[in-house]
Amino acid sequence: MCHEARQTRLQPALISFDVFGTLISVRESSYGAFERILSDAGAHHVDVKAFWEYWEHRNIAHYWEPYRTYREICELSLEETFAHFGHTGESRLINRYFDAFPRFFLYDDVLHTLDRLSRRYRLAVVSNIDDDLLSLTPLRREFDVVCTAQRAQGYKPDGALFRYLIGHAGCAREEILHAGQSQFTDLVGGKPLGLTIAWINRRKVALDDSVPRPDFIFGDVQSLGDLVAL
Repeated sequence: MCHEARQTRLQPALISFDVFGTLISVRESSYGAFERILSDAGAHHVDVKAFWEYWEHRNIAHYWEPYRTYREICELSLEETFAHFGHTGESRLINRYFDAFPRFFLYDDVLHTLDRLSRRYRLAVVSNIDDDLLSLTPLRREFDVVCTAQRAQGYKPDGALFRYLIGHAGCAREEILHAGQSQFTDLVGGKPLGLTIAWINRRKVALDDSVPRPDFIFGDVQSLGDLVAL
């Protein structure tokens, strides 16, 4: 596994990106919505970050199951997370999260990096999301290929969404470079299919022993400029 890519210059035909956590700062963008969810449920004392992480953990578990929409999964996971923290809350409160999507914000390095890469490479997004929620997300640019869980009728971890990417990429899988932040979705789903993956480890978390090893590790997306020919 290569941690530093400066001696290697790849020339992929397509660079694909995870969206939430890689391009969009989803935790910081949505903590406010989850604080309101907890407040409405009378759970003011619950740590919003711990609550959010458990909720996301439940989302990932449900990605392995027969297809449900992302909205349905998030609602189910919210119900389970309330129970885990010893509270009863209405699952429909998840709408506060969905309502926040238009106010989500990009990481500071994203726009200039994508602009630079797009001068030479085709770009794609690959996201465990419904189409309407992705359309609400202020990505502030168009992509050559758009892959969502709704279109694939499946999610990343079992490979369904990555198979959709491979089928719609317009190039061989060996010519795809995927950049993503989730070791439990991007690495688990993409590496067994033979994709080249740069793990974008913005939060500097440890790589779990149970997941496939990424090909490259970076702390942000602008570091991809050290990997590909420009």
